[in-house]
Amino acid sequence: MSLLSDLINLDLTDTTSKIIAEYIWIGGSGLDLRSKARTLPGPVTDPAKLPKWNYDGSSTGQAPGEDSEVIIYPQAIFKDPFRRGNNILVMCDAYTPGGEPIPTNKRFNASKIFSHPDVVAEEPWYGIEQEYTLLQKDVKWPLGWPVGGYPGPQGPYYCGVGADKALGRDIVDSHYKACLYAGINISGINGEVMPGQWEFQVGPTVGISAGDQLWVARYILERITEIAGVVLSFDPKPIQGDWNGAGAHTNYSTKSMRNEGGFEVIKKAIEKLRVRHKEHISAYGEGNERRLTGRHETADINTFCWGVANRGASIRVGRDTEKEGKGYFEDRRPASNMDPYIVTSMIAETTILGKP
Repeated sequence: MSLLSDLINLDLTDTTSKIIAEYIWIGGSGLDLRSKARTLPGPVTDPAKLPKWNYDGSSTGQAPGEDSEVIIYPQAIFKDPFRRGNNILVMCDAYTPGGEPIPTNKRFNASKIFSHPDVVAEEPWYGIEQEYTLLQKDVKWPLGWPVGGYPGPQGPYYCGVGADKALGRDIVDSHYKACLYAGINISGINGEVMPGQWEFQVGPTVGISAGDQLWVARYILERITEIAGVVLSFDPKPIQGDWNGAGAHTNYSTKSMRNEGGFEVIKKAIEKLRVRHKEHISAYGEGNERRLTGRHETADINTFCWGVANRGASIRVGRDTEKEGKGYFEDRRPASNMDPYIVTSMIAETTILGKP
């Protein structure tokens, strides 16, 4: 085992100029991550200088067997916290050989929205609070829970400390450090209300980078739980009953919202979101109806409401924003398994471009 560990941590920097690039893309479910590695002749920092690659789409549910080649385009580069040295992680999106984005490529449309001159001028900032649940591998039951049974009721676990309250902290802390190493703008972590459930926050990030960074942060977490022999779940309601679900609350502001008089801009943006509530809900994650019940710090899925400091609302405005008359708001509707490319671009589209 020590030899394996030494080989895994082997730094190639002093022995070769070649590097390993781990290409990452989103699989056929739109939720699963896939990756494979290739050797490059030397360090690369610009994704435009990386070669395109391909994979077997028939094995990921993204192409028929008789024409299974899918092409991946490198879009963003991060330092590799696993191989280290000059090795990199590469976030990609997927296209047909003819250059058309495949249906699960949600980055393509998001990039078009974020490239719109009106959106660029508003510099949309995002901070995404990614909740997730750690599960025991063989029984798919939350980490630290008695198999087939339940721990004590919710209350002591949120931001809790202690072996009976903070379940899986080593995984969470390893992920935090690995994201910082990779160059992801991870801004914090905390234990969540349900035991075995945690949260990390990515942001502030601008435009398309919010989706790139969150997907790579998810990838790094998948790799760390793989090493730990723990299963990672982004299910928005992994345990039925009187337990909190898991969301991906999306904090958002534009330049106009951050400037003087921004609170009035925020109110107008919230009204635009109210008008398109059903469209947003339909795109905010699978199984979200099990989470958005009006209980456990959520608004009912069929009701749109907003309030200052109200975590039971669809949209929460912070007290500091109200006090200062400018700032940001939090969309609390997205599920933990949402696609950040869809959610971030849809919020910008509705609030800046005013799509009816």
